[in-house]
Amino acid sequence: MSKMIDIRATDGSGSFSGYLALPASGRGPGVVIGQEIFGINANMRAVADLYAEEGYVALVPDLFWRLEPGIELGYSEQDFAKAIDLFQRMDVDKAVEDIDASFTALRGLPEVEDAGLGYVGFCMGGKLAYLTATRTKAATSVGYYGMGIDQYLDEADNIKGRLVLHFAEQDGYCDADTRARISEALGGRPGIELYTYPGVDHAFARVGGMHYDKPAALMAHERTIAALKREIGPDHDLSALWEKHIEHEFATRDVPATMATMVAEPYVNHIPTMTGGVGYKELSRFYQHHFVHGNPPDMKLVPISRTVGSSQVVDEFVMCFTHSTEIDWMLPGVAPTGKYVEIPMLGVVKFRGDKLYHEHIYWDQASVLVQIGLLDPTGLPVAGVETARKLLDETLPSNTLMARWQSSEGN
Repeated sequence: MSKMIDIRATDGSGSFSGYLALPASGRGPGVVIGQEIFGINANMRAVADLYAEEGYVALVPDLFWRLEPGIELGYSEQDFAKAIDLFQRMDVDKAVEDIDASFTALRGLPEVEDAGLGYVGFCMGGKLAYLTATRTKAATSVGYYGMGIDQYLDEADNIKGRLVLHFAEQDGYCDADTRARISEALGGRPGIELYTYPGVDHAFARVGGMHYDKPAALMAHERTIAALKREIGPDHDLSALWEKHIEHEFATRDVPATMATMVAEPYVNHIPTMTGGVGYKELSRFYQHHFVHGNPPDMKLVPISRTVGSSQVVDEFVMCFTHSTEIDWMLPGVAPTGKYVEIPMLGVVKFRGDKLYHEHIYWDQASVLVQIGLLDPTGLPVAGVETARKLLDETLPSNTLMARWQSSEGN
């Protein structure tokens, strides 16, 4: 679902190449991905593929073509020196024109839905995100750790669409004083979001890079997708997609149908017991032999609340079941006790496009062990079915495990 295409320059000087990645559906909103200083290398192609999985038609144009077409550098000292040289010699004004030409190319593709266009740039491309916002009609522009933005703050009044800028606290290319000037000029303006990620350095979102920081990268990506979806889509009913997944897990108990609701390489992590799987092969095996067909016949979910975000669903519910079969994913190695269990659970479910990407499932394992008789709660700060009962009825007594609670009465 990817290929190289030609893009016609708007100044009539010729054409340049771009890496185009398509979503599995074959259609979606268009997004231009702004390259780092290393050209359209494997990392930038992987970024485009990620945005395609998110549901976008993603195009990475060659912004060095006027100097040296087809640049694809690694991260060695020699490659870094060449990348810096190219960056310093690049005509910024022409680069923005080439981004605008890339928008035109996207508009001409039958795969691109006419719902506005977005831009997401990294490093050099992050700087160009700001200029894309001031000089083009992009509906959303997102920049990661762009340097040199402060030199163009006099263009701020020209910003037309939504602008999101991600900064790294430890970034020597954009230090605290520079970020303060940017914040002073842009902060508080409608449609502009500025984020600084503590303790991380430049290129914190480059997977495999020396400064890669997964928590910061995940948070920045979540905010980026939220901004894109707000302005250009795609708009999927995540709640309905999650319900269909649950139906196949617990009602029809159909493993192939369950897997069909997920991306090509999904993962599931049941946090307390570290069960689940990473990747299609492992997760399919887990569902087939240790989850879908192994749950007690009376297992049910009682919904309490649901929060639907731009790309994830957070479900709060009570799970009820009789421990009539060995439950590999929750009580591995524990023979059926016949005990009835009710436990509060929380599921954080992430989507990419219209497919489920991952599940993080949380529950209080101590409460489970108390209810099946494997843990004596006497003298321990744990409870059994009471945790589920109090979730359903907040008027039940609080602080029953606190021996000192009575001593504070009246104080």
